[in-house]
Amino acid sequence: MEKTIEAPLLNTKEEVLIPTNIRTIFLGGIFIIALLFAIHEASEIVIPIVLAFVLKLVLQPVFRFLTKYGLPRSLAAAIIVMSMVFSVIGLVTMLSTPAASWAEKLPESYPQLQQRLNFLSKPVQKTQKLLVEAEAITKGEGPRVMPVAVQGTRLTDKIFSGTQALASGFFTTFLVLFFLLAAGDTFLRKLVEVLPKFSDKRQAVDISQQIEQDISVYLLTISTMNACMGMLTAIMMKILGIEDPLLWGALAFLLNYIPIIGPLITASILLLVGLLVMDDIWRSFLPAAIYFVFHILEGSVITPMLLAKRFTLNPVLVILSLVFWYWMWGVPGAILAMPMLAITKIICDRIQTLSAFGHFLEG
Repeated sequence: MEKTIEAPLLNTKEEVLIPTNIRTIFLGGIFIIALLFAIHEASEIVIPIVLAFVLKLVLQPVFRFLTKYGLPRSLAAAIIVMSMVFSVIGLVTMLSTPAASWAEKLPESYPQLQQRLNFLSKPVQKTQKLLVEAEAITKGEGPRVMPVAVQGTRLTDKIFSGTQALASGFFTTFLVLFFLLAAGDTFLRKLVEVLPKFSDKRQAVDISQQIEQDISVYLLTISTMNACMGMLTAIMMKILGIEDPLLWGALAFLLNYIPIIGPLITASILLLVGLLVMDDIWRSFLPAAIYFVFHILEGSVITPMLLAKRFTLNPVLVILSLVFWYWMWGVPGAILAMPMLAITKIICDRIQTLSAFGHFLEG
């Protein structure tokens, strides 16, 4: 039975206000561009702070549960942060050995992988030849550019600098998270105190509570579903007889936080593992195929059914937000894209001057 979608009629109370002052629109556009440039340049410090705020929303129910039974705020915050630190250290320690083992196997298994994928070589070669001929026709015979070899930084230096930046980011995140939890609603109380009108005070409290409720429910639901995906992936790899099932389960759990791109990367890695490990060429596609079925059920049926009442975001804008924030901040930006988009919609829906933008974000 087909459903017809009708545009809702807006009454006078729900009328969407569209800014008409060109000066306001122009200044707002300049401010947004300047803000985006600033957070891009200061990404090393901005990303840990934004991540700390998002984690605070997730952990706020646990924090309130601990303080409800008489624990001091600082002690409850310390328990939560230290638990997260030890969990991250334990996870990295547990998975580092099997990950290093598979990384060592990959160069040795390259000839086997090349042999397995030999049936794709002819179509790929024909496609490459066609692209070269098309490029020659469109560009013509121009002067050849001689390649210049540039000596780059050594691989060990890159790995060390990347590890150092990651450790620094985690330290900043957990430090800010501790003080956010310990401070509680201090920022909200100060904001309410400086707002002049009672309606503005009530609106600020309403926005804060709505963000905390909706985003915490969203992130807890997503985390639960990702954990289920990780467990199912680990069980599947164990049944198929592939080594280190916990590694693949953890990989599926972590990458599933990145919408669309993460599951595609996971499926590609599982396909590669199947081709390296399994003897039968068609059986080697099983890990990726089964994972893909799991992801379709989780991403298209279960998770939307659980979150439909709280989140109705425009799917096109979700994709654009994912691409944009990945370009801005890389993988952390892709992970934070959905929470930031949802927070933006909640704020816009409750501020009259931004209601047009909030209506545009709605699914």
